[in-house]
Amino acid sequence: MPRTIKVAAAQMGPVHLSSTRQETLERMIKLLQSASKLDAQLVLFPETAFTTFFPRHLITDQKELDAYFEHGDDLTQSEKPLFDEAKRLEIDISVGFAERTAEGKGYNTSVYYSASKGEVIAKYRKVHLPGTKEPFENPDAVNQLEKRYFEPGNLGFKAFRTPGLVPEAQKKAVEKTELGKGDPIMGMMICNDRRWPESWRCYGLQGVEVVLCGYNTAGFAPDLWGTRKPMTPEEAETDAVFHHKLVMQGNSYMNSCFSISAAKAGMEDGKYDLIGGSCITSPEGHLLAEAKTKDDEIVLAEINLEDCRQGKEKTFDFDRHRRIDQYGPITGQTGVVEPELL
Repeated sequence: MPRTIKVAAAQMGPVHLSSTRQETLERMIKLLQSASKLDAQLVLFPETAFTTFFPRHLITDQKELDAYFEHGDDLTQSEKPLFDEAKRLEIDISVGFAERTAEGKGYNTSVYYSASKGEVIAKYRKVHLPGTKEPFENPDAVNQLEKRYFEPGNLGFKAFRTPGLVPEAQKKAVEKTELGKGDPIMGMMICNDRRWPESWRCYGLQGVEVVLCGYNTAGFAPDLWGTRKPMTPEEAETDAVFHHKLVMQGNSYMNSCFSISAAKAGMEDGKYDLIGGSCITSPEGHLLAEAKTKDDEIVLAEINLEDCRQGKEKTFDFDRHRRIDQYGPITGQTGVVEPELL
């Protein structure tokens, strides 16, 4: 039986330092309403969706810094209208934000809100934090100070089931349970996580069917990336978009799952150019839909989760083909250990 759902990436154009939370929230609600008119059942918003991407800035005033964080597990402050509208429209949403815990720790976080449950049912904290703790010496550099403001995620890569999206989904009470018959299995990751195959494989080993990834990716940041050769900003952005789609397509294929990626895009504060490239990818690695602009835009596709089964049961049947006795270095070391010199 088909397990078909309509999913969407809500790409967002620039959010500036001068943008108010209310302005940004109104844009997000408008995107959600647009997705509803297209019969979307699930909408993904970008990383740190409610504010500008503040980790590019050195912020030394604690009060100013705290204003970029959400203080509370379920976003019950100014962002509550987004969840209320999602419930009213009967659309699940996943959204990224900066989280400040009661202990004062900061995390780059995303949550999944189930409209049928009327509550947040899953939380993920970004594991692979890029960049540096201190700004680059170059005053014109694009900084990435997530290591300064956030702790590495401590919740792991935990897949979860999403109720209410597939009406005929098999439930626990059924005596004989077959793989790929229950409620959709999803997993969240954030931005840089998508570049690390370990993130995807952890989800793949849990039978993930849809990976959700919000991101803010610079179009030109040579101090951060390094360069193999001198590049113009246009060439660098072309490469960045290519690499984004490469990891979404390749890892979706290697883990036999759909993926949805939602960008913050465009020129923020007249200086910081973020790539677009929001897309929805199939378990065969094909792009089903992708953004056409760098503005606020809904990217929509209808997906059939049954399409995951071929890869999971044939080419990437992990139970038959994985050889964990040979994979020791993956969890046994971090840095590179080269063979001895000749």
